[in-house]
Amino acid sequence: PTTTITGALDIHVFDIARVEALAGRQGTLYGASSQAGTIRIITNKPDASGFYGEANVELNSVAHGDFGYIGEAFVNAPLSDMAAVRVVGWYKRDAGYIDNVAGTLVFPIKHFDEDGNPVDDDPDDDISFSNADLAEEDYNDVETYGGRAALKIDLNDSWTVTPQVMAQKQVSNGSFAQEAGLGELQTMQFNPERSNDRWIQGALTIEGKIGIFDVTYAGSYLKRKVSGEVDYVDYAYFYDALAAYAQYFYDNDGNLVNPNQYIQFVDRYTKQSHELRLASPADQPVRFIGGLFYQRQTHNIE
Repeated sequence: PTTTITGALDIHVFDIARVEALAGRQGTLYGASSQAGTIRIITNKPDASGFYGEANVELNSVAHGDFGYIGEAFVNAPLSDMAAVRVVGWYKRDAGYIDNVAGTLVFPIKHFDEDGNPVDDDPDDDISFSNADLAEEDYNDVETYGGRAALKIDLNDSWTVTPQVMAQKQVSNGSFAQEAGLGELQTMQFNPERSNDRWIQGALTIEGKIGIFDVTYAGSYLKRKVSGEVDYVDYAYFYDALAAYAQYFYDNDGNLVNPNQYIQFVDRYTKQSHELRLASPADQPVRFIGGLFYQRQTHNIE
């Protein structure tokens, strides 16, 4: 399971056997986050039959935007007749297509008497600042890189152990919104905006037979950290300036305070799951699957 409390991971899909879209309630077999269905990404497993690999390179362009590219590769290597390892890596750049145009934001500072009536409106008191140092074309690019490694060991004809580790880092820059009142695919942001999403997951699958029954254990532990910053000056402008609360833009010494606002955030997630499953022979007219499932996840917000 890779769905965290606020959404699933953006996993790069490469060296995949198939993708399954399972509709309807799937909680019985796939636990939490499956009430409306489940998406399963089935990776290619290590293969002890031979040494082989593949590499792909792609160059692309986005309409009204910049160029992007992808590099991805995998290597499958047998260690013996009963064991093999498979290593996959990828690097991807999604091109930007939103322009952060240069501009100036002016906060009109109003003065009031004791009864709350405006006494003057001096333009020289206004606070203004520009985003000239942040103006950039196609500034919402995304960089993604990561990999996974799996080891498959056949203990005998009935039992197989498959540990796997997977990790990825994704850095998103800029904003993905078009701002009203500007040109097509344009925005005007006054603070840096970016998101750094990195995670690592270790997993272990044990498959075997007890008598005529198939036994499967699947366990995993996921650790994820998302950090970044978001421009929030629109809130200050529309709430404070246009709603006439600008008289609060003073510190304790009576000096005007820059009303600029931005958010810096860090979200940390952990998720562990354990499943033990017992299945009767699939070729029988009456079949059953039973098991136990345990999951715990945390979300720390700063």
